[in-house]
Amino acid sequence: QVQLVESGGGLVQAGDSLRLSCAASGHTFSSYAMGWFRQAPGKEREFVARISRSSWSGYSTYYADSVKGRGTISRDNAKNTVYLQVNSLKPEDTAVYYCAADTDSGGGHYSDPREYDYWGQGTQVTVSS
Repeated sequence: QVQLVESGGGLVQAGDSLRLSCAASGHTFSSYAMGWFRQAPGKEREFVARISRSSWSGYSTYYADSVKGRGTISRDNAKNTVYLQVNSLKPEDTAVYYCAADTDSGGGHYSDPREYDYWGQGTQVTVSS
């Protein structure tokens, strides 16, 4: 069982930066991949970023085109926390942001929400123009 708690959302201006955090508990954090998704009102949940589990070569990261070049996903295994930094925020970034854990690497695509088996409750990010 993995518990995930997001924090760091809020109301920001376009052009600002925001760093979201997701604290995990209940499992060996370093052994599984983590992802960030977001869901805007009336839209489906969409992939934002993913960071692989720890390996001898470091980490692999993946980004949606919508945040590529503006977003950075990172993790601190000592703190059981994954982060998402997004710069140059736009009104279209407004959404509830969720972190998710992929504990069994089922072999599906990293951007598919069904690949993740634990989810946080979400944190609202609102970007005003």
